[in-house]
Amino acid sequence: MIAPARRTETRSSTGTRAALGSGVGRCDDDRMAATPRFLTLADVAEVLNTSSAQVYALVRRGDLPAIKIGGRGQWRVESDQLEEFIQRMYAETRTFVDEHPFVDVEQPE
Repeated sequence: MIAPARRTETRSSTGTRAALGSGVGRCDDDRMAATPRFLTLADVAEVLNTSSAQVYALVRRGDLPAIKIGGRGQWRVESDQLEEFIQRMYAETRTFVDEHPFVDVEQPE
């Protein structure tokens, strides 16, 4: 499942630290053992290797489903929704590549 790369520990939105794969926050589903159900926009940005502003734009455009919680309206993205978004982007990219093949133009000598 989705887990930030190159991190040995994660910090939840409440500031609690948990080592990835430590069993903290485990659920019965093994594929989500080290991944929380909901991710902050900063967490999503880290997974996608982009900025929080870009993730916010994806959410506001409706490209990435999210929920707004709490009095301050903090955004959360369900990890399953993020995975579906990534798979959708792979499919769109495959379609684009198929419709726009790369043409290697030989340089005249």
